[in-house]
Amino acid sequence: MNTFARGFVAVVCVILLGHGLNAQDLRENLGRSLFSDQKANRVGDAVTILIVEASSASNDSKSSSSRESAISLAGSAKVGTTPLPEAGFNLGTGNTFKGSGATQSQGFVRASISARVDSILPNGNMWINGSRLISINGEDQVIRVSGIIRPSDVQADNSVYSSSISDAKIIFEGSGMIDRSQGPGWLTKLFHWLF
Repeated sequence: MNTFARGFVAVVCVILLGHGLNAQDLRENLGRSLFSDQKANRVGDAVTILIVEASSASNDSKSSSSRESAISLAGSAKVGTTPLPEAGFNLGTGNTFKGSGATQSQGFVRASISARVDSILPNGNMWINGSRLISINGEDQVIRVSGIIRPSDVQADNSVYSSSISDAKIIFEGSGMIDRSQGPGWLTKLFHWLF
């Protein structure tokens, strides 16, 4: 076999073998580097939400008002040495009001929940949604979280603090015997509804 034939066969073999290989788009693996941390950046990826919420609020108000009024009328008369009956009239009114009220509320929540990236907004921010149900001896506790996170807020361990979620909805709900015992009974509810 001459040199031309061997070169031709080599080129055909390279073309046939190369035909089965597909080029890889580097943009697909942009967030999947072997040398960087794995962070959520696509729809369906999971991200850990660290819920650390503390709230405190207080309100204090006082009001006071008073009003007083008095009317007085008196009269006496005398004809010669004979006195006539004396008349007198007094009227007084008073109104005083004092009121005060105070309210104070404090809350602290700490939890960790995994959420899923539902969609990616045009600016690259991600809409996340996640829930967790914990059931112990008939007591159910549900934690739900949703909102928008920025890719820059995702930490190296693929977690985001709840304070970095915009339009955040964090819901804690419970149901069971303890929840029922904490609420008023049906008779109390009826009296509150009537009065």
